[in-house]
Amino acid sequence: MSLFSELNLSEEVLRSLGNMGFESATDIQSQAIPVAMSGTDVIGQAQTGTGKTVAFSIPVVEKVDTHSDALQALILTPTRELCIQVAEEIIKVGGVKGVRVLAVYGGQDIGRQIRALRNRPHVIVATPGRLMDHMNRRTARLDSIRVAVLDEADEMLDMGFVEDIETILGACPSERQTMLFSATMKPGVRELAKKFMRDFVLVSAKATEVTVPSIEQVYYEVSEAQKLNVLTRLLDIQSPELAIVFGRTKRRVDELTSALQTRGYVADGLHGDLSQKQRDNVMSKFRDGGLDVLVATDVAARGLDVSGVTHVYNFDIPQDIDSYVHRIGRTGRAGKSGIASTFVTPREIDHLHQIERSTKRKITRKPLPTYVEAKESKQRIAMDQLLEASQSGDLGGFRHMAEELLENENSIVIVSAAIKLLTKGTKEVPITLTAERPVRIRGQHKDRGRDHHRGRDGARHGSSRYGKGGSAAGGHYRGNRGRG
Repeated sequence: MSLFSELNLSEEVLRSLGNMGFESATDIQSQAIPVAMSGTDVIGQAQTGTGKTVAFSIPVVEKVDTHSDALQALILTPTRELCIQVAEEIIKVGGVKGVRVLAVYGGQDIGRQIRALRNRPHVIVATPGRLMDHMNRRTARLDSIRVAVLDEADEMLDMGFVEDIETILGACPSERQTMLFSATMKPGVRELAKKFMRDFVLVSAKATEVTVPSIEQVYYEVSEAQKLNVLTRLLDIQSPELAIVFGRTKRRVDELTSALQTRGYVADGLHGDLSQKQRDNVMSKFRDGGLDVLVATDVAARGLDVSGVTHVYNFDIPQDIDSYVHRIGRTGRAGKSGIASTFVTPREIDHLHQIERSTKRKITRKPLPTYVEAKESKQRIAMDQLLEASQSGDLGGFRHMAEELLENENSIVIVSAAIKLLTKGTKEVPITLTAERPVRIRGQHKDRGRDHHRGRDGARHGSSRYGKGGSAAGGHYRGNRGRG
């Protein structure tokens, strides 16, 4: 695995990657980026969850000349959901450099998109049908494109976009660089490559596999409303030395941290809105044992190197395979064992099975812990603490006080009272967390077609989004503002 600092990237891009919490490149990134940076055409064969978006986002951003107002790069995606995700990623990678990015997909007000196009984006991320609309209206001209990327090319072909893709690429300069990313190399993908790519280099990467056998992976099928009780019961039963709880959004991390503190746990949160000083303070407490539980988003936890984490809890199932592998890899380090528990709502079971298939590891279903089990576990822990203290040999003047107490009181009653005092409160204070929308695997979206031009691009109310150096002239889409 390469470090991004070893890939001859600009200082601006390295700073953006640092802000994103990225240090090490994935397999597909370390293979594709050097080839793409050289100007050679690239075919990347990679599954979702391997980091392929960043693999082409970095070369695209590096090749943009921000002193020019010309449209310089085009990324085609099969669905509006992916279009938005890719645009957000390029905005992050190009943030320090000031690259202007516009997402163009079906269902948006086309007038708003036309106004956004007049603001001269450097990069357009688009679904084919809506881009064809703009080409026909002459509101998008591709004669200055220097880099064209086809993301999930096999899926675009399956959806019937082949003619649109050929028309779009045909309108781009022949001297451009072309990158194509696909999970499979079916005949249609090969035909596209032959027709529109020159002397390309093929790079291939498999989805990250979980290779740490010491990590026990389990899941609990829960409703959204059950999650908090299940988590606190597991914390009581398992009594982790150090635990990380992963939430999907900043809001979730804040609410969950507050809920755990209310229920008596020593917890703190980590997400992208914290200053570096706040982040350092939280991590210092966690490393020094001042926290029992760290609640974090994926972005905030990237690059964490904390030894001694015994338990990871996926309070919200991660969006993609790479995030799952990254999360559970926080435990089971240096040959030590660890437990990774994932909370799955009934609507997310298919997503869990996709993770199993991609990581080639079975995730075991466990029964939900009960209140009684949690209470009994706390009492056993208190009893163990008493025994450990009694065997320490350093009781000082306490022995004399105990003898005096036992002259008039029953020893069983006294020990029972000691266990009761040592047992943390078991009352489950009623707390309602804001519900998160369930994660669904790609392909479950009912509205994943193109736009009205060809009847398929799909619609999402909102608009484009610009990175630093531009304005959200196309509308008011802000993405998932709660993300880490």
